[in-house]
Amino acid sequence: MWNKSNAYDTFRQRKKGELMDANARVQKNSLLLLLGIVLIASNLRGAITAVGPLVGEIRLDTGLSNTWAGMLTTLPLLAFAAISPLAPKIARRFGTENTLFGGMLLLAIGILLRSAPSSAALFGGTILIGFAIAVGNVLLPSLIKRDYQHRVGLITGLYTLAMCGFASLGSGLSVPLSEGLGLGWQLSLMSWALLAVLGILLWYPQVRPLPVLTETETANVRVRGTLWTSPLAWQVTLFMGLQSFGFFAAVSWLPELLHSRGISPASAGWMVSFMQIIGLPATFFVPVLAGRRPSQRWLVLAMAAVFFIGYAGLLFEDTTFVLLWVLLLGIGQGASISLALTFLALRAPNARVAAELSGMSQAVGYLLAASGPFLFGWLHDLTGGWTASLVVLILSNAGLLAAGLGAGRDRKVS
Repeated sequence: MWNKSNAYDTFRQRKKGELMDANARVQKNSLLLLLGIVLIASNLRGAITAVGPLVGEIRLDTGLSNTWAGMLTTLPLLAFAAISPLAPKIARRFGTENTLFGGMLLLAIGILLRSAPSSAALFGGTILIGFAIAVGNVLLPSLIKRDYQHRVGLITGLYTLAMCGFASLGSGLSVPLSEGLGLGWQLSLMSWALLAVLGILLWYPQVRPLPVLTETETANVRVRGTLWTSPLAWQVTLFMGLQSFGFFAAVSWLPELLHSRGISPASAGWMVSFMQIIGLPATFFVPVLAGRRPSQRWLVLAMAAVFFIGYAGLLFEDTTFVLLWVLLLGIGQGASISLALTFLALRAPNARVAAELSGMSQAVGYLLAASGPFLFGWLHDLTGGWTASLVVLILSNAGLLAAGLGAGRDRKVS
């Protein structure tokens, strides 16, 4: 028999079921979002780091000079610098999720184009890859600030770990794929398109209708422009730039430095891989620790000390403790890149400013990064040794410390 009590119970159960279904959909979307972030991050380095071990093979096959072959690793950094300031503007027009999706599509196209049998396609694809990766570099910190405001450190640690982990795989798998499996350098580089396609598929559920800016939002965009005059923004920017400067200089020239000290080329190459792999735990844990305290200056001090000992140790010709110096550099590099990315979210008051700060810091940062390998090698040619080059890295570490102490204070960019 029908009565009000039964009707009320039925209504309440139906509403409870609808609420549970809604919560399940939210949890499913959150999981897809997190997986999508990790997959995009996994695509942000591997397609570039895969080139270095194959440069000799590429040069022999295409007839490129050493200078032009070196541009294959320099061009993406210049593309980062060119596109980084534009990425937040593109995201405001098309939406962050849609812009990231477009970036992944462009990455897949660039990887395929780079492997075509043409020097023009080789360099054109490399530039497209740089443009695509710059979009992810800039917008992921903004997305994390927006959707994971209370878990910035943890999510930054996860995506940085994925980014650096696949960067290490890029360096390690290129030659085995090219020579071990007999694929050749073109198919070896093309294989990274598979990871890009996987990222596209997992990110597709995040695609949204194009946003419509209100008059107020448009006005807010037009009056913006003080970020480049903010001391804190410049401290974050210099921290990003100087850590990139040191990383790319070390990755480019450390094998040659170690070989000049009597270490075989194969062993020197493995040490560079070891340097990147040993930094992965720091890559994950440093953002987690940074997110638990309002100030990160103690982490900056520890990181700078590790770098200083590693650089100073390489000044000695004796290679007895060279593995220790490489280990310390790896820990410092893992800590510094993840801390730099964490600053982009922690020092910004909202997601929009995080995107602008990310664009600014990475535009300047990758210009500095592009100059690192050139300056390190030029000083070596000028002096005939490695001392001057290492002294420059020690001085850059002092600048990194100063910028980090400023960026690590509990403040927000205004």
